[in-house]
Amino acid sequence: MSETKNTKSLHLLGSSHHTADLAVREKISLPQGKIDDFYKGLCSLPGLDECLLLNTCNRTEIYGASNNGFSPDLLRRYLSEFRNLDPDFLQKHSYQHSGEKVVRHLFEVTSGIDSQMVGETEILGQVKKAYEDACDRNVSGKMLNRLFQKGFQAAKWARTNTGISKGQVNLGNVLCELARRIFGKVSNSRLLVIGAGEVAESAMEAFKSRGSQAITVTGRTFDWCPLSRRKPDELAEKYGGFALAFSKFQESLHHFDVILTSTASGRAIISADEVKLAMKKRPAKPLFLIDASVPRNIEETVAKIDNVFLYNMDDVSAIANENLKSRMAEVDRCRNVLGKKAVRIWEQMTGQTIPSSVATQSTASNS
Repeated sequence: MSETKNTKSLHLLGSSHHTADLAVREKISLPQGKIDDFYKGLCSLPGLDECLLLNTCNRTEIYGASNNGFSPDLLRRYLSEFRNLDPDFLQKHSYQHSGEKVVRHLFEVTSGIDSQMVGETEILGQVKKAYEDACDRNVSGKMLNRLFQKGFQAAKWARTNTGISKGQVNLGNVLCELARRIFGKVSNSRLLVIGAGEVAESAMEAFKSRGSQAITVTGRTFDWCPLSRRKPDELAEKYGGFALAFSKFQESLHHFDVILTSTASGRAIISADEVKLAMKKRPAKPLFLIDASVPRNIEETVAKIDNVFLYNMDDVSAIANENLKSRMAEVDRCRNVLGKKAVRIWEQMTGQTIPSSVATQSTASNS
């Protein structure tokens, strides 16, 4: 990757719940084992001086910085080739921004107002880890460094000065509420977490805060959770739970009431046959499964098994947003203020002045 002192342009190519349902996001999302190769190809794109990949269960986004000689269409072409996608398919299910709109978009992402569960807090940690990964790879330079530092500041402002996070907008809280509806008391529910990322930790924290004494975590290695530095046994110790050998979890499913999968395995690790066998060993007891992985970790046919409740991220987000109407005024206020902050930061970064009429129009178009 070439070094450029006077980088003046920002670029973004992304796909999220706004443009793609879960099945489509699975096709676009990058498998963890392919991240290194993806970065190598991305860094070799002519004219691209800096880059960063944000790859979560709800979004795949590529941020870039360059001089004026870079063609943003190269990002979409490269991603479609890397994931063997038809270019028209990717265009239909993605979005592209440049300049100040990239700043505005990142501010809305880090603050949680662009999330599938509006106001959720896990995304900020995921963005921070994606940024740290890019820094470790030496692919984020002066332009992206400043962009993301400002993005973290914007998130802090939004959570401190607005009410966007009121209600059950933390994934762990939503899972606890669903478990309460199914089992009556969360404290009596036995939780198994497969994985050790932001989502897994959120669930464990929420269950522990509600009195759960039976929290178990498992995972092959921490590499299954690329956005977390914690290993499963470390998480178990932190939340007073138990660590289960990964080789044993499939034969132990019947011991648990709530099972959350949050791994980067890229395949199904719980089959319908395994769940059927588990249900025979727990007659008349419901089983609640949450698949928070993209690609999914639990076979879809599991949902057809009697007394089994299977939710994916789209399902959980719909429930989390049930109280969204009461928070829309705060979301709108947050979006407007962040839009103005984005304009100021872009002007500082580039020395360019955006006419007030254009800035106002841009804010309205993003509402």
